[in-house]
Amino acid sequence: MKTFCNFNFYPYTDILFGKDTEKEAGKMIRKHGGSRVMLVYGGGSAKKSGLLDKVIQTIKDEGLYFVEFGGVEPNPKRSYVEKGIKIATEEKLDFFLGIGGGSSIDTAKAIALAMVNEGEYWKFYNGNPAEKMAPVGTIHTIAAAGSETSRSTVLVDDLETGRKQGLNWDCCRPVFALMNPELTYSVSAYQTGAGAADAVAHSVSRYFTKGNLSCTLGDEFAEGLMRTVVKFGPIAIAKPDDYEARAELMMAASFSHNDLTWIGRTGVRGGEHALEHQLSGHYGTAHGAGLAAIMPAWLDYITDNGSPEMIARIAQFGSKVFGVNHDTQDLKGTAKAGIAAFRAWVRSIGMPLTLGELGVPKADLPMVIKRTLDANKGKIAGFMDLDENAVSAIFTSIAGS
Repeated sequence: MKTFCNFNFYPYTDILFGKDTEKEAGKMIRKHGGSRVMLVYGGGSAKKSGLLDKVIQTIKDEGLYFVEFGGVEPNPKRSYVEKGIKIATEEKLDFFLGIGGGSSIDTAKAIALAMVNEGEYWKFYNGNPAEKMAPVGTIHTIAAAGSETSRSTVLVDDLETGRKQGLNWDCCRPVFALMNPELTYSVSAYQTGAGAADAVAHSVSRYFTKGNLSCTLGDEFAEGLMRTVVKFGPIAIAKPDDYEARAELMMAASFSHNDLTWIGRTGVRGGEHALEHQLSGHYGTAHGAGLAAIMPAWLDYITDNGSPEMIARIAQFGSKVFGVNHDTQDLKGTAKAGIAAFRAWVRSIGMPLTLGELGVPKADLPMVIKRTLDANKGKIAGFMDLDENAVSAIFTSIAGS
């Protein structure tokens, strides 16, 4: 019998979806109270594609002041946020527009947190509750992280611990998101696959919640979203300019991380992100690629070592998302078949299944395990709590050559 729980869903972000929506940037900034704007973007693709020039023109049309802050790297760094805060403070900026991928948006969020919290922001990544953030808008160019409508932001602490740390506070949702699927046409096949895996992971994390608190509608949202990514990920890779596929992935990646797929559940969830974070944080791998390798191995371990309720949930995932036969007399077999189908899909989108394929040397395995446990105070809390033996077993199973 399912147990329903109280939950909070905070659908805050003003979304404009479709072709040419980036041309509304200036108007949307003014609508949401901005007058002095920082444009936060990455390594140059926004300039080369002409997107940045289009956005700047809309800002000029509205008579808004702006400064550029480019050069954000994948797996964004705390040290670079510090540079942005200094500029934003000197320029007395009041609005932050993240342009590009999740790294640019997460960087914009961190700077925006500092601007209304007396320069403080890092304490929020260490668990202190955040109650306010300067307004952030987004124009994302890859369907992946979902930061454009989520309450999350993640940074690599390159100043102290070297760890990848994140937060989840409602005030950290952007005030608007401009979503044009055409802006994702130029994303490489590998990054499209990594984005698809990332999108699935955010609903996987919410689908597998401790205690299996759930409701039918929440399950339908999560399963339907994951099926959508499973279907359209390979299509977008094969046909990069397929508008339908790119649009479906863009919507799925965003709604996978804004908590819609978590309704009816609350409490400790997932565990796969905690396993992956120190991989991308230390080795600079694509976050979605790391998740692609981790997720099937994590579910495999739970199937072999978890409770009957956990195994039943994984069996449901396999049958509802990947269409494997749901054998009520052999739920473990069903779960294993679903995980096999999951692995086959990961391969179909060009993603890795081993640490070796991610570029993590097998000799580094003890250090990977130690970093992961240290970052989680010795145990990963999630759908199934993972101690040192569990973390070691999962990583060892996918160490590769």
